[in-house]
Amino acid sequence: MIYLHKILPLLVSPLSIVLIIILIGTFFKSKKISLLGLLILIFCSVPIISNKLIFYLEKDYSLQSVKDVTKADAIVVLSGMISTIKTKEKLSYEFNGSIDRILSGIDLIKKDKASFLILTNGKMPWSVGIPEGEYLKDFSIKYGIPEDRILLTDNVQNTDQEAISVKKLLKTNEANIILVTSAFHMPRAKKVFEAANIKVIPFAVDFKTPIKKITIIDFIPSANSLKDTSHFFREMIGRLYYNLKY
Repeated sequence: MIYLHKILPLLVSPLSIVLIIILIGTFFKSKKISLLGLLILIFCSVPIISNKLIFYLEKDYSLQSVKDVTKADAIVVLSGMISTIKTKEKLSYEFNGSIDRILSGIDLIKKDKASFLILTNGKMPWSVGIPEGEYLKDFSIKYGIPEDRILLTDNVQNTDQEAISVKKLLKTNEANIILVTSAFHMPRAKKVFEAANIKVIPFAVDFKTPIKKITIIDFIPSANSLKDTSHFFREMIGRLYYNLKY
């Protein structure tokens, strides 16, 4: 099932759609169909378009101050911020752009916003190395969080499994959590955790749409913008799936 979750967004990504259209145009020897595919590719690669799409994913949340957050029973930091790097002698780990998740979780627990910091043990079937939560636990201890205040979930592969595993750790239907994840992911994550009968206080981080002036560069197609547009498609498919499920 996890392979289906990962493959389906790839099949309906802008790049896949464009390739299919161009192949159809080539097969039927239709320049108009092939040109349509090219125009879609250009449209999806324009920064001003991709920025608007990412903004749409994040529009329901804004950056919060830790001091303004209501106290809860636990702080839950979702996986998705670690890459495994192979060195000559061993495996090493590095953070990607979502490092704000764990930094915010550490900040919240240091400000006594909850008794426990729950880290999800994200590990895909194709992952190499230790589950993500284990690395994040060591990282949190290094930055001053007592080990007895850190809990790890079972190994999990998606948001659904994260919610179920967190529920097992909470051991009550009355517990509430501060949920820490990227702003684009928060609407979907909040729905899934609430479906597991967990009360959620959202704490969105890792915003992707900074305020900046529009320049000519925003109208020039780029590979990075195509990546952002593809990310929008993938996240919307995830939201649709969980809206239908719950």
